[in-house]
Amino acid sequence: MELSPPIQPMLARPVEELPRATAAGQALYEQKADGFRAVVFARPVPFIQSRRGADLGSAFPEIAWAASALGVEAVMDSELVVWNEGRLDFTALQHRARQRGPTAVRAARQQPAHLIVFDLLELSGTVLLDQPLHERRAALEDLFATHRLSAPWALCPQTADIETARTWLSPAWGAASIEGIMIKDAASRYRPGQRGGGWLKLRARTTEDGIIAGVTGPVRSLHSLLLGRYDTAGRLRFVGRTTPLSAPARRELGAVLVPGGPEHPWAGVRISAGWGSREDLRYDTVQPDTIAEYRADTAEEGGRHRHPVRYLRMRSDLTPADIEPLSTG
Repeated sequence: MELSPPIQPMLARPVEELPRATAAGQALYEQKADGFRAVVFARPVPFIQSRRGADLGSAFPEIAWAASALGVEAVMDSELVVWNEGRLDFTALQHRARQRGPTAVRAARQQPAHLIVFDLLELSGTVLLDQPLHERRAALEDLFATHRLSAPWALCPQTADIETARTWLSPAWGAASIEGIMIKDAASRYRPGQRGGGWLKLRARTTEDGIIAGVTGPVRSLHSLLLGRYDTAGRLRFVGRTTPLSAPARRELGAVLVPGGPEHPWAGVRISAGWGSREDLRYDTVQPDTIAEYRADTAEEGGRHRHPVRYLRMRSDLTPADIEPLSTG
């Protein structure tokens, strides 16, 4: 093989709307699944490379086996996912990534991982980085057809039809953990480590309502909001944190929010500073009676948003009783 790990994956530049074409020409659209980026070196001694260059093979032995048994040496760019109960399960994926040895083998049987492949970087010793995307895609489709690839291999859906791409931004796809779409120039070359270069990323977003239950920064000069929703058992659960607020929003909210007391549902509750972080967030509680409308992407687990959300406005027409409770199931 000509390519060897680690290879820095090519990255996409985020955009806020769906373009009909790239700057250079025709756009091709792909589903963006919610998983781990993985560059797969399929060879007798395989290497499953994470975005940062680590080998994931020991945590996902079924993927390493499939890569070694492919029947041809190849380097593919993909998304590593775990499918569970009708959707991609990011929490299960994180749990699997921490397993090794017999535990990893057992986990592979109980919650097998899959590779959603979207690019082919090398095939049988021929490096394809400088070939246009549409040619690399044709070679990838031929690889799947010739070798009759099935689970754990999956070919990433791709279309040149913008209306089909729009449907991938719907809440129904979001419920299955398709978090958005990639927009790629059909003529783009693969540039390791480069952001952009004809690749764009659009996250699917939804508008929701949440209870303002905490803030970072002083209540009268707050920095961000901590949002919650009651579950069906009556517990106020943390669902997300906003990005930094604008100056007008800080003034408006600072004038109405009231500090919480020792009876607050979150009194003494530890909240992590970020998804997967072990660091505790420093925050103050406020009386949970004010509702915020916010915009979020579809990456969430158990009702909690994995990425910061964007505050839109206060909903003075709503009370906590108007917010649909989270299921405790």
